[in-house]
Amino acid sequence: MPEAVTSVTFTLNGTPVTVPADGCSLLEALRDRLGVRSPKDGCSPQGQCGCCTVWVDGQPRVACVTPVARVAGRVVTTVEGLAEADEWADRLCAAGGSQCGFCTPGIVMRLAAIEPDRRDDTAVRQALLAHLCRCTGWNSVVEAACGGAHQPVERDLAAAEVRAALEGHAAQHVSPAVALGRGGFAADTAPADALVAVRTADGEWMVADTLVEARQLAGKVQGRRTTEPLAWPIELPEGDWVRTLQTTWVEPAYLEPDSAWCLPGGEPVGPLTNGGAFGGKTGEPEVAAVARRLAAQHGRPVVVSYSREDVVRLGAKRPPVAAGIREDGNGVVRVARTPGIAAAIRSVAPGLVVEEVDVAGPPTSAHIRAAGWAEAAILLAPADGWVTAPNRARVRAEVRGDGSVHVDVQCGQVLDEVVLRSYCIGAAHMALGWVRHEGVTVGAGGVPRDLTIRSFGVVRAVDTPAIEVAISDDGGEPVNGSDAVFAAVALAVWRHDGFAARWPTMRT
Repeated sequence: MPEAVTSVTFTLNGTPVTVPADGCSLLEALRDRLGVRSPKDGCSPQGQCGCCTVWVDGQPRVACVTPVARVAGRVVTTVEGLAEADEWADRLCAAGGSQCGFCTPGIVMRLAAIEPDRRDDTAVRQALLAHLCRCTGWNSVVEAACGGAHQPVERDLAAAEVRAALEGHAAQHVSPAVALGRGGFAADTAPADALVAVRTADGEWMVADTLVEARQLAGKVQGRRTTEPLAWPIELPEGDWVRTLQTTWVEPAYLEPDSAWCLPGGEPVGPLTNGGAFGGKTGEPEVAAVARRLAAQHGRPVVVSYSREDVVRLGAKRPPVAAGIREDGNGVVRVARTPGIAAAIRSVAPGLVVEEVDVAGPPTSAHIRAAGWAEAAILLAPADGWVTAPNRARVRAEVRGDGSVHVDVQCGQVLDEVVLRSYCIGAAHMALGWVRHEGVTVGAGGVPRDLTIRSFGVVRAVDTPAIEVAISDDGGEPVNGSDAVFAAVALAVWRHDGFAARWPTMRT
């Protein structure tokens, strides 16, 4: 009988390394055994987001679904071993092709695998089919890849971080290092000897020395995408409406799953260490409280992370609405009962009657990007296209005949045009998905049935049109502009598509 294999040896960034053959994935071996944390665990592990992409023998591969045993004797490369990594970091930072930076190390590894003379728009967008990005709207990533030789750009990165914090509603670093995954995410900064906690389907937390052990103890089952159709949970109010709109459950779809870690007796780190997930992580995070409790219980540091399935089941969604508007601009908005949502709607449309209704489904939040007020502004459909946000930012958007999107933005002092433009493109991309593609199927008991990150309908790079952003600096106080872009582009797309009564229009 052959001896059992107890270890796996491979070459990592030019150095031979050995890890235990304990059934872990290549991603876990890199992050938790070898301390290489540029590859990220975004889909936990569904092999669908591309955040963990590395090279195996020079070819891109997603590490989360690659057993480490399969790379025995082979050569693995991460951004730490990529000769041109710094150039890619500079390119992405200069183009605004990285915001939080969670997905970009994997994107860098994918793009760097394309021969330089083949890096045109078509080839780059095709390569990006293996990836998801919620922040940038793809076009700035494509620009970074296809822009020729990098030319340094003089920027005030401190001012850029102020603009990024305004747009993301949370502190965010801006530097080339962020594009290489060094944004300081909670799961990346946890001590090497930290225990790992994984949530069971019943809400308990299983703690072990390794992720593979914790998942086995928790009985983690891979999430699936349902074949059931979308549903619109709120009935339209009766009335003599000139326009009506019903929306469904929408997943914020941030790429970094909620994570936190804590030392015994200390304060937890995370999950808002670099970027705010567009409001999706606002509030009292369960993972932080659990990390504090488990660290005290075990007398050791503990890192606590949601799986992608946990994020979908437990994370806050955009509240569904059903609304009607009369010729005079008044009307009724029915919305899933959500703290703060009525005030958000009335902040831009005081003439609308708001009816909050109880709906069986996942939790909702008024902190999600422009929740409530965007729907109200869109329903009013101003003839000139200008949308004014509660903070007085003004944006007008147009969908042109070739499908491209033009956006005019006024939001005070620009501070940093690269960051503001990147956020505006990302918001336009999100609006396109919201109107046309995005939704989560929720079962009769109110539990989400779509549990894979690809099932949410986030628009792919190959399907993202050109998005042109014109920014006017009026010298006023700088305010968030991308939330107004989100609303204005959604209005422009809705108008262009004929004011369809249900969103997403292309999945009805």
